[in-house]
Amino acid sequence: MAKRSVCKFFAYALCILLSIIILLPLGWIILNSLKTNPEMFMDSLALPESVQFVNYVNAWNKGLYQYFGNSVFVSAVSLIMILTLSSLLAYGITRFRAKGSTLIFLIVLGGMALSEQVALVPLFKILNATGLYNTYAAVILPYIAFRIPFTVFLMRSYFISIPTELEEAAIVDGYNSLQIFLKIIIPISKPIFAACAIVNLNFVWNEFLFANVFLNDKTLQTIPIGLMTFKGDLRTDYTTTLAGLVIASLPLIILFFCMSKQFVKGLTAGAVKG
Repeated sequence: MAKRSVCKFFAYALCILLSIIILLPLGWIILNSLKTNPEMFMDSLALPESVQFVNYVNAWNKGLYQYFGNSVFVSAVSLIMILTLSSLLAYGITRFRAKGSTLIFLIVLGGMALSEQVALVPLFKILNATGLYNTYAAVILPYIAFRIPFTVFLMRSYFISIPTELEEAAIVDGYNSLQIFLKIIIPISKPIFAACAIVNLNFVWNEFLFANVFLNDKTLQTIPIGLMTFKGDLRTDYTTTLAGLVIASLPLIILFFCMSKQFVKGLTAGAVKG
């Protein structure tokens, strides 16, 4: 009993230490985004003399709204397509025992081994040849292609843990495969959809390489590229730049707090049977 208490104490202590390590830089950025530049250089750890919410207004008005809007559009389209295609493919692999389904699953998993850096040059040539270069599709299509393998892997493990008796009962009631998927599988699979949404949104929202190479037009650039340009435009206005970083981080932070329980359930539900 004493040994268990000691282990629990060290586990809690480790979690608290890791939380502090993660939260300190974020707290520093938020603190200094509410100061003037002279205040930040005088003492970056001190509280602001007067809270400068105007930094956030300035950051938004100086072009951040455009990068933010581009990221919202690209992320929304990519996420919807990733979840739709991956869920259909994962469900088909787990429920339709056709010849070659295992091979299809292995081929899909093989996509996880493909590096983005290796595919960069071929993708650049393909996008140029098809006229998609410097369009939203230039980043949306690669995002979908690169995120489907991992998403299928997660969803397959979850779908395997769903009892087939539910679907057999639905078949008796006259449901076809699509109706079963839409009316039974999706409603009880909210945890894995939430987990995949958070994981994929984190990738798409913060992705830099493809966005930097495939988007030259400033009106199309997403948050990571926009912040780099933003930093160059405001090289002396550090507090406004920090405010821009906070704004760019808010969607993921809010989404995770809203869906944290579903996220944990989704990642652990298929761990035993998968």
